[in-house]
Amino acid sequence: MSYIVRRGLSTLIPPKIASPQGIGGAPDAARMSRVVKFYERLPRGPAEVPKPRGLVERYSARYMGDNPSAAPMWHTIGALGLLGYGFNYYFHLRTPGFPKNNRFN
Repeated sequence: MSYIVRRGLSTLIPPKIASPQGIGGAPDAARMSRVVKFYERLPRGPAEVPKPRGLVERYSARYMGDNPSAAPMWHTIGALGLLGYGFNYYFHLRTPGFPKNNRFN
């Protein structure tokens, strides 16, 4: 058996379990029972998909998850339009008229 094959197989089995002393025998029975109990307590089956928490995670899961859509692009365009209108209103549209408030006359 080549070194590469042995190295590949050694990564599959934890080293303390794969050693001949760890497999059987009365002196290591307590240690093996602890290892068996540890592996029995591990969860089986596929891991649960975590539910999104928070505003950004829910938005990302809804519009950019399994079925992505173009809605985030339209939301960005709408948000920038509202922001632009807000700036325009604050700096220009809230005054009653230009000739009245002209500072340069």
